[in-house]
Amino acid sequence: MNEAGAKALEGVKVLDLSRVLAGPWCTQILADFGADVIKIEDPNGGDDTRKWGPPNLPPEPGETEPGRSAYYLSCNRNKRSIAVNLASPEGAALIRKLAAHADIVVENFKLGGLKRYGLDYESLSAINPKLIYCSITGFGQTGPYADLPGYDFVAQAMGGMMSITGDPDGPPTKPGVALADVSTGMYAAVSVLMALRHAERTGQGQYIDCSLLDTQIAMLANQGLSYLVSGKPPGRLGNWHPTVVPYGVFNGKDGPIVVAVGNDRQFALLCNVLGAPDLAKEPRYGTNSNRVLHRIALESTLQDFIGQHQVADLVQALTSRGVPSGPVNSLDQTFNDPFVEARGVVHRFTREDGAPIPSVAFAGKLSETPARFVRPPPRLGEHTGAGLADWLGLTESELAALAGAGAIAGKIAP
Repeated sequence: MNEAGAKALEGVKVLDLSRVLAGPWCTQILADFGADVIKIEDPNGGDDTRKWGPPNLPPEPGETEPGRSAYYLSCNRNKRSIAVNLASPEGAALIRKLAAHADIVVENFKLGGLKRYGLDYESLSAINPKLIYCSITGFGQTGPYADLPGYDFVAQAMGGMMSITGDPDGPPTKPGVALADVSTGMYAAVSVLMALRHAERTGQGQYIDCSLLDTQIAMLANQGLSYLVSGKPPGRLGNWHPTVVPYGVFNGKDGPIVVAVGNDRQFALLCNVLGAPDLAKEPRYGTNSNRVLHRIALESTLQDFIGQHQVADLVQALTSRGVPSGPVNSLDQTFNDPFVEARGVVHRFTREDGAPIPSVAFAGKLSETPARFVRPPPRLGEHTGAGLADWLGLTESELAALAGAGAIAGKIAP
């Protein structure tokens, strides 16, 4: 798949001034589809997530520090790393020159953080009117919290996600993945592509303001609308669904199983598989609305039946009859499932010393312009010279002068 098809974003140049997760998640999506993404990093350590391990890759030959962290690897493939000191006048000037050649800038500095370097939207759009400039912050560019720092955990807390996650009698809980960050990266990528279409049609760039808290509230989906419609905040239900029953985790003989019944027909099929067809005929359980009202009694009864079955046998019996169900896998079970190989979920790069670098593929399967996985997540400053030579035509002597001034670092020779 990665060798065939055109590159949807071939020729698009992205200047990535972001770090950690939301911004890099956005720019990795763009890079997967052929955009030339230059990741600008501080020469003193680079992206914070480079050190967010263990686990880490093994050090490369000659390295004394731990290798790139798994966290960093998750969102930085297909990019080129250029180490630039933004605090130096020469470094800031270099970014302005790159922005003049860019189609897109993505950044996640604090509110106004880039203005002091002359790298804010107003400054760069004056140089390049077609520029699409996407800012990602915790709380947006306006509003009462715009000046506050924000991380995914804070957005999940303030955005209500934690209040509806966890057991009913347990504490508020965050999901096991930074969903506010990842979702904001997805919203940012979609927004950038919308703006790119507009710029291609009109020649006009624009500013995009994405925030973790905006995104987290939007991602409440049906739960957010349940509150807006009813005026009652939904609470925590553990693994149970607020408005669909039965839809949750039950315990089979040998482990947990998810049963997700979405309509009355599926409920009747479930009851037949369990050898309890009369359950579907009871007035209390015949419709989803009644099942929601009598969920405690029904879920207890279903547990008695489900507990008599081995998980694999019951999953096979249910899915063969069109009832959605599945085992609750650990990550080793997930990544060793035959689905993963059949669908190309994992891509492995090979390092120069032969060590593998794993990566989880972009999930969309496009027939004509598929995602491609060409470059492993870069070492800090790995492409400083080559990237600047490609975009700006800088010569070896010019690169050496910038390095001597402390503006750039890393691999300087193009």
